[in-house]
Amino acid sequence: MQVIVLLLLSIAAVCAGPEGNQKNRWVNDFDKPLNYTCQNHQSINLIISIHDNKHEDRVWDFRCQNTFTKPASCYWTSYVNDFDQEFTFVCPFGSVLSGMESYHNNWKEDRRWEFYCCKGEVEVTRNCKWSGYVNDFDKYLRWDAPTDYYLTGAHSYHDNKREDRLWSYHSCEKNV
Repeated sequence: MQVIVLLLLSIAAVCAGPEGNQKNRWVNDFDKPLNYTCQNHQSINLIISIHDNKHEDRVWDFRCQNTFTKPASCYWTSYVNDFDQEFTFVCPFGSVLSGMESYHNNWKEDRRWEFYCCKGEVEVTRNCKWSGYVNDFDKYLRWDAPTDYYLTGAHSYHDNKREDRLWSYHSCEKNV
């Protein structure tokens, strides 16, 4: 009997996959504020999000990677966009993106975004590149930092008809 229960639990976990309804996985709830920050010496290297048409909002999950050997000097930006506005943001001075904060407005069905930038002992400005859009409207979003690259910025476009955003991410290598 225990073997059957374990087998069924394993099958359920596999079937849920990365888009499964894993309530504790998400940093925020639909229509609620999002606030995520990596540890002081880290930067975001994985972003996952799903959209829900009922709420016209997204839930988000992040992972971080070690980026600096010493604690970094960090700060929050002010809001980089207004509701329904396209934006492009890149952390200045060779710093990396180590946190994101946003709040949702149900009337506008959009979020305003702030970013947490951290500068360590080595600048991150070499061989920078944009990812291109990593999601379609109303669809699953996943961005993984390329090997030896660090997240430095984001670009997003909002569509009022679909009430969702397309996202692309900017990443660079450390200066040697």
